Amino acid sequence: MDGGGTHRTPEDVFRDFRARRSGMIKALTTDVEKFYQQCDPEKENLCLYGLPNETWEVNLPAEEVPPELPEPALGINFARDGMDEKDWLSLVAVHSDAWLLAVAFYFGARFGFDKDSRKRLFVMINNLPTIYEVVTGTAKKQTKEKTPKSSSKSNKSGSKPPRQPDPNSRGSKMPPPKDEDDSGGEEEEEEDHENTLCGSCGDNYGQDEFWICCDACETWFHGKCVKITPAKAEHIKHYKCPNCSGSSKRARA
Repeated sequence: MDGGGTHRTPEDVFRDFRARRSGMIKALTTDVEKFYQQCDPEKENLCLYGLPNETWEVNLPAEEVPPELPEPALGINFARDGMDEKDWLSLVAVHSDAWLLAVAFYFGARFGFDKDSRKRLFVMINNLPTIYEVVTGTAKKQTKEKTPKSSSKSNKSGSKPPRQPDPNSRGSKMPPPKDEDDSGGEEEEEEDHENTLCGSCGDNYGQDEFWICCDACETWFHGKCVKITPAKAEHIKHYKCPNCSGSSKRARA
């Protein structure tokens, strides 16, 4: 985000924060196999960067001193083989959260945000689950505790995910729809759907979006985040998300 002579708002910085966050979540979830391979312990100090275009990269730290932006944690690759994979990913996630906050409030200081603007920025950021919460599944557990269990039934042609999957719908490739006859529960059902978080990007449920549930970890994903279309989902008997598939492959290696 280039400051230039343009007036920047907390909303501008939040959009940058959200895009970088989305890229880093992809690295630690849907792209975890690629991320794991790039973090070679034999290489020099490596960092995980989230980019403003919602992508990520593993690279060496900036050479200029001081750097243009705050730098992420150095040497994430060195701990890769010395820790349990889930613990290592959780550690990278924690450092990624800290880096995102540092970058956001660096921009806040650079653009001269006052107390109210800084507070507005923090509130927007705080309304999103942290990367650590998405990677460890904590965000999903917190959401389940907030809202009563959904009474929706499984239906493959649906497009709206339940906040807490029904035991009978584990094999469903698409989230069940809201019961059209149950007009009295429409508002509660909508709130139920809106609290659902994508296991890849961490974003909430959006209107008319296709979702798919992993049969291994029971996490819901945007179809676009895991590159699954409704047509493709119809031919999948047991879907495993990239994270579960990657862990299984490495366990057999």
